[in-house]
Amino acid sequence: MTTHGKDPTRVAAGLKAAINNPNVSEEGRERAADRLDGIDGIDGGAHGTNGSTATTSVEDQHRNRELGGYKATLHNDRTSAQAKEHAREVLEAAGYTVEPGPGVTEDEHQTRVLAGYKAALNNPRVSEEAKQHAREYLNEYGA
Repeated sequence: MTTHGKDPTRVAAGLKAAINNPNVSEEGRERAADRLDGIDGIDGGAHGTNGSTATTSVEDQHRNRELGGYKATLHNDRTSAQAKEHAREVLEAAGYTVEPGPGVTEDEHQTRVLAGYKAALNNPRVSEEAKQHAREYLNEYGA
């Protein structure tokens, strides 16, 4: 199955979120489960007949909801610039690519991205997988 140029891991994460979302219809969950099974190279987990996954942990569900809240913060007109910048840093530390805010130069944005990855390395709430990604990113950019 094609993911239309998108990161298949992120597409799979969205499909898993739909499968576990109680607000999604049963038909929608089944379609998401079928699409998840069809993504090349992604292990969607063991799907039951109702489309639920047996491998999604409570921690994963919580983390997905938390990151979703940060994504929503970026698009909320009533959110302060400081809160939006914090949301960008958290999302980038989790491996998401986020466009810089208005009035931010590309150099300033890159400096902030590197700072976010450095901060992630010292944050006890960041998973080891995310810390490894931060190390790889920092090594790639010589920081």
